[in-house]
Amino acid sequence: MIYPNLFPMSKKEKKRIIIKDNQRKGKVAEDIVRMRYWMKGYEVERTGRGHDFRVRKRDPFTGKVIESKLIEVKSGRANLSRLQQKMKRKRSNYKVERVDPFFW
Repeated sequence: MIYPNLFPMSKKEKKRIIIKDNQRKGKVAEDIVRMRYWMKGYEVERTGRGHDFRVRKRDPFTGKVIESKLIEVKSGRANLSRLQQKMKRKRSNYKVERVDPFFW
């Protein structure tokens, strides 16, 4: 525990703590969305650029893909980046999932 009166934090240290906290919240939000889609019967694949996940629903008998979506997960009121905004305009199967868990 840091005692604010005895050891004041620098601006860099405060910013570092805020960034780590935001990363933790984002990771938890991604895990929540991944579990939601997995429970609905989708295959969830982690992707990198412009979106977080690609989810696919397959026909259980033929194995063919019935439905495919690109999912971007945002925690709280986070904004989309320029690339994410571009992807959202360009793609019809792009979905932004906003998660605001009750415990933060």
